[in-house]
Amino acid sequence: MSSDSEIRTVELSAGHLAYQDTGGDGPVLLLLHGVMMDATVWDPVLPLLPPGLRVVRPTLPLGSHRLPLRRPEMATHHGVAELVGEFMEALDLDDVALVLNDWGGAQLLLAERPARVTRAALVACEAFDNFPPGMPGKMIAASAAIPGAMLLTAHLQRFDWFRRAPGGWGSMFKHPVPSSVMDGWFEPVRLNAAIRRDLRTFAGSTPTRTQRRWLAEAMRELDIPVLVVWASEDRLMPREHGERLAELLPQGRLVEIDDSYTVVPQDQPAALARALSELLERDANSAR
Repeated sequence: MSSDSEIRTVELSAGHLAYQDTGGDGPVLLLLHGVMMDATVWDPVLPLLPPGLRVVRPTLPLGSHRLPLRRPEMATHHGVAELVGEFMEALDLDDVALVLNDWGGAQLLLAERPARVTRAALVACEAFDNFPPGMPGKMIAASAAIPGAMLLTAHLQRFDWFRRAPGGWGSMFKHPVPSSVMDGWFEPVRLNAAIRRDLRTFAGSTPTRTQRRWLAEAMRELDIPVLVVWASEDRLMPREHGERLAELLPQGRLVEIDDSYTVVPQDQPAALARALSELLERDANSAR
């Protein structure tokens, strides 16, 4: 499968959302990314997926988006999850396999058991009490609370030594990501005050302990096939969280991937593509 490089936009209640779409009538994979990343995080996976799929990749308002929200108050965990639901409706996506990596907030959408989502994959993502995860997430939260700190951090992200520093973005990738790709992720928040505003709002919206407990209980009722993909060497998403999620979900199944940290689409795209293909095949078999 080749990547569709054309970037399109769709208007939602909070503003315009950019996305890429391979098109086609096959099963839909809706691929979501993490904070201060965009849809390009999935580029290595696309050519390794089986033919016939429709792969849709929005760039969410999580700090690497280039279209600031018209309603900045929607730049929260709950708000972005709501936008994902709106996005599926706007594109009339049905029979969707919803795939999360790093950002776990779309579990808030899954908790509502939307009819359009018939299966899901939780790939090394936030769960339980791990909001925000590790030092990178806490660094964003801290910079959001200090005037000028977010802009300073954004400027420092231009340098490889800062990106790869212990506790920084280097803790999310076991294998190097091209500098040109990371430049695209970090440029919007550095150049656009409205993007920094959206990211600052998001960083201040961490779900409360009560909300996190509610979310964990809601996952017990999510009776659709869910693949839990965890990186065995992950430094940010505790290994036991993958096991707990798989046990919690009525149709959960755990797959562990070696030689990878959090961002499995970049570290181990082939292994992840195989796992996603097996999820689709498993769901097709259960329907027969």
